Amino acid sequence: MSALPGLAQQAPTPAASDTAAAAPAAQQSDPTDLDAVVVTGFRGALEKALEVKRGETGVVDAIVAEDIADFPDLNLAESLQRIPGVSIARDAGEGRQISVRGLDSQFTRVRINGMEALTTTGGTDSSGGANRGRGFDFNVFASELFNSIKVRKTASADIEEGSLGATVDLQTARPFDYDGFTFVTGAQLGYNDLAGDIDPRATMLISNTWADNKFGALMSVAYTKRRLIEEGHSTVRWDTGTSSGGFAGTPSVENAQTFHPRIPRYGVLEHEQERLGVTASLQWDPTDATSIGLDMMYADLDATRTENFLNGLSFSRGACAAGTAGNACRAAGAGGKPETVVIESAVDYRNNLVFGRFNNVDVRSEARFDKLETKFTQFNFYGDHKLTDDFTLNFEAGRAKSEFENPIQTTITIDKLNAQNYVYDYRGDNRLPVITNGFDVNDPSQWAFISGSSTLPGSEIRLRPQFADNTIDNAQIGFAWQMTDAFRLKAGGQFKEYTFDSREERRASELVVPALPAGTTLADLTKSIGLEDISNVGDSTWLIPDIDAFNRAFNIYSDSGIFAVSDTVAAVLGNNRSVVERDQGFWVQAEFNTQIGSLPLSGNVGVRQVDTTQTSTGFSTVGTTTPQQVTVKRSYDDTLPSFNLVADITPDFLIRLAASKVMARPGLGNLTPGVTVNVSGGNRVVTGGNPALDPFRADTADLSFEWYFAEESLLALGLFYKDIDSFVLTSREIRPYYTSGLPASLLEGTGATVNDDFQFNVPVNSKGGPLKGLEFTYQQPFTFLPGFWSDFGVQMNYTYVDSKIQYVTSTGLPSLKTDLTGLSKNAYNATLYYEGDKFSARVSAAYRDNYLTTVPGRNGNDVEGTEETLTIDMAASYKLNDHLELSLEGLNLTDEFQDQWVDSVGDRASVYHHVGRQYFVGARYKF
Repeated sequence: MSALPGLAQQAPTPAASDTAAAAPAAQQSDPTDLDAVVVTGFRGALEKALEVKRGETGVVDAIVAEDIADFPDLNLAESLQRIPGVSIARDAGEGRQISVRGLDSQFTRVRINGMEALTTTGGTDSSGGANRGRGFDFNVFASELFNSIKVRKTASADIEEGSLGATVDLQTARPFDYDGFTFVTGAQLGYNDLAGDIDPRATMLISNTWADNKFGALMSVAYTKRRLIEEGHSTVRWDTGTSSGGFAGTPSVENAQTFHPRIPRYGVLEHEQERLGVTASLQWDPTDATSIGLDMMYADLDATRTENFLNGLSFSRGACAAGTAGNACRAAGAGGKPETVVIESAVDYRNNLVFGRFNNVDVRSEARFDKLETKFTQFNFYGDHKLTDDFTLNFEAGRAKSEFENPIQTTITIDKLNAQNYVYDYRGDNRLPVITNGFDVNDPSQWAFISGSSTLPGSEIRLRPQFADNTIDNAQIGFAWQMTDAFRLKAGGQFKEYTFDSREERRASELVVPALPAGTTLADLTKSIGLEDISNVGDSTWLIPDIDAFNRAFNIYSDSGIFAVSDTVAAVLGNNRSVVERDQGFWVQAEFNTQIGSLPLSGNVGVRQVDTTQTSTGFSTVGTTTPQQVTVKRSYDDTLPSFNLVADITPDFLIRLAASKVMARPGLGNLTPGVTVNVSGGNRVVTGGNPALDPFRADTADLSFEWYFAEESLLALGLFYKDIDSFVLTSREIRPYYTSGLPASLLEGTGATVNDDFQFNVPVNSKGGPLKGLEFTYQQPFTFLPGFWSDFGVQMNYTYVDSKIQYVTSTGLPSLKTDLTGLSKNAYNATLYYEGDKFSARVSAAYRDNYLTTVPGRNGNDVEGTEETLTIDMAASYKLNDHLELSLEGLNLTDEFQDQWVDSVGDRASVYHHVGRQYFVGARYKF
């Protein structure tokens, strides 16, 4: 294998040893010498990444740091989207999770320094909320902590199971990467044009070696502080005209085919983050035959988030409670669509109620405050020892732990009942409607703080702390036996224990709120907020509850009386669950290089046998009116053969062929034996689990053609096919709660009744279906051009993916047949760069086609999805001398909106938010 420049002295981890061992073929036919001209900066990083790709046996793409502690992008996910087949999902304007070749984050495994890891954070509800799944949240880490990323798109027996999409290897720096003493530090100031704040970033790396380079130590630190504002319009979803009763007044505007927004609203979200990352590494070569090392990593993402909404709430509510009618119902705050009078209306050609003037609309101002923290720790001890020149032992052991805490999740609402002349109007802009509420939303006297009950909802104080821990203990040992110059045998065993724990607490009744203290009015407990950069809308500023003021008035965090929180509240028992998986894997792999006639061939063939023992614990309601904690155990095993072949048609033209069986374990939320009930305002959801679900399984095949037609250049075409024969789908149905057979006790304190419509989410196994696609890559510096133009270059790729999955109902009957969720059919990335002796610059575009997020859709919509995005970024730097460099970077230069929608035909706006443009100016010093 062609080694990365600067990494050639690195003592290999077991994973690195596997890579090195996989490449006897590369030794028998040296590629074109790419080191004839030494290049640095972004162009140098591209060159090193090509060397990695070329030297691998499987289909691998890589990203390498431009320099010490200088990764090409500010966020790891942002970097990964430059790789063919990789698309990202954002939260608060920053890349959070990735999908690879149309398969979302739960199908991608991530390893840090050769060992599997999982990090989870909390996001807005529209971006997935708190992560209680297997998807890796990349926004936990500062990119400066890493010096390379590899995305392994084909399987081999020596790489552990668990992925249908790819295995992503993140590598931090080690002391043997550098010659002797090394010190680098850098600082940046960031500015967001929507938030208007200046935020700092800083990084430092120090490394040294001693005893004739036999012992080394390294430490790196990265810190980021970030504040931004997210704003726009959302609806949660759109509902059918006759759901939960129709409107009063002119019922002809509504029927079973007419849709209206459930909660038309404006929103302002404020995000603040502090991110700290620390890595440490020790390496020791006590003899020429022995190498050992220890990697340690710590990351802390500390964040707060406020979500402030002005809601038209009546449109999401059903009829009044039994025994209560007319004005008495409305006066108690429980009025819904049947009590809302339509004065004027307009329905478009897609059956959307795009305009309405209404009376008797209940309006709500809602403020939510979250305190969030993710702490990640990992240690990884590894070593190699040569028993003979031909026989090497390697081992690895360590632990990775992610602890997510959301200790404060507080929502407070105030209400205006029976607002008259309420208007929403989408006719001018179907993403940013004009909304006027019919009263002065900035006047405290117009609002009320209403105490409700289980039958007559009023204002709310929601307290919902939640926690999720993920721990991976890993140990493996293996050997590599170079039996001949052309044949190497490798084998090993691995034991891994994965533990997931989730817990949520809640108030016994969120609808019970105290009366305002004597002498206190809502003027004392509210503050003003508004849209910053969105114009030509209606009530763009409004009063919101001041959570700090409410706490001073009522001591809502006292954890006593009506504000006591508990994890035994029936509605949250489903989120108090755990999963333990113990995996034992054994593998054997043969690696070879040979020649058929004048055609050099190299590759590997192997098999991995893995046994999984799964223990799921949760609260079940089967056969009982009171939820009971139960534990369900099961075991399954998989035999996973794999094959990778490389043919050197010419020294610069390679053909790769790969085939394998792969598996990925079911989602963690799906494995609980219980159910979760969630009621938030007009949103009512029951989510169930099934610990007996089979894992995802697929047969895969890859064929790729790579032409290294010039120095630092590549033209490549990759074809891939996955036959997914075991899949887990989530069936979604809307029906009254009483039809579920679940006990009414789960609704205590929520304000919902057994007659209310709920969305029921039920995981089921299904057949799956085929997935196929292609990747095209072109990369080249323009050295063939004269003068100044020879310093330019380009990197670009395009990916096409197609898949049709048969979705089914909870009873197994066929439903829709459509795309996988998270699959963008078309995606491309393009970077134009300039790399001079002192000045360098680049501009990048990342495009992702629209993709589905929920199938089937909710409230009568066929599907739900996210619109296409095109993100433009730039970076420039200037070297004052060999030690000091200045930089300027800009992200999201076109201020791309996050555009989520419901229904493939109706194209109804669900979320339309933006976060503004981000700029950074900084300096970097290298000793």
